[in-house]
Amino acid sequence: MPAITDYTGLITSEHASAPKYIAMIAALAGAAVSQQQLVASMPAAFDVDQAIGPQLDAVGLWVGIGRNINVPINNVYFAWDTAGVGWDQGVWKGPGDPTTGVTTLDDGTYRQIIRAKIGANHWDGTLGTIVPLINNIFGSSGTYVQLTDNSDGTAIVNIFGPAPSALFMALLTGGYIPLKPAGVKFTYTLAS
Repeated sequence: MPAITDYTGLITSEHASAPKYIAMIAALAGAAVSQQQLVASMPAAFDVDQAIGPQLDAVGLWVGIGRNINVPINNVYFAWDTAGVGWDQGVWKGPGDPTTGVTTLDDGTYRQIIRAKIGANHWDGTLGTIVPLINNIFGSSGTYVQLTDNSDGTAIVNIFGPAPSALFMALLTGGYIPLKPAGVKFTYTLAS
């Protein structure tokens, strides 16, 4: 990473004893150094794994998928004594959230949807290559899938490992994640 001293260190011995000259060079170099540091930090700010908030929104729009959902997703808010939306599974209802369901995705779920869209953008559409793409969506969470082709236009996607959040499962089963061969009906099951 560049520093101001990289430039002030180049001042010749004739001007090294002139404090005003050194201060002027430091001020001029400071502007250039801060711009170089900003430009150097941008790739990390817009990385799918590190971006948050507006930067993640920009990545999603660049990939081709937005954070907002057209139809509210129901039965995903956190609730005690309700299977699938308990602790670390359900979505916490915020003060501005509608009571009917989620319409805006949180950063973690949106990041998974972005990964799915990236996979769909590079996918060749065959059933045999979909398993690595779906496994990539889950990242290093330990969750993975296996696919069973029923050879009748349907397939079963068995999800193993830690169960995904209720919101992600609703997105997956509702068809919001664009990974499905044309003409094939997927059934998702949580395997134990």
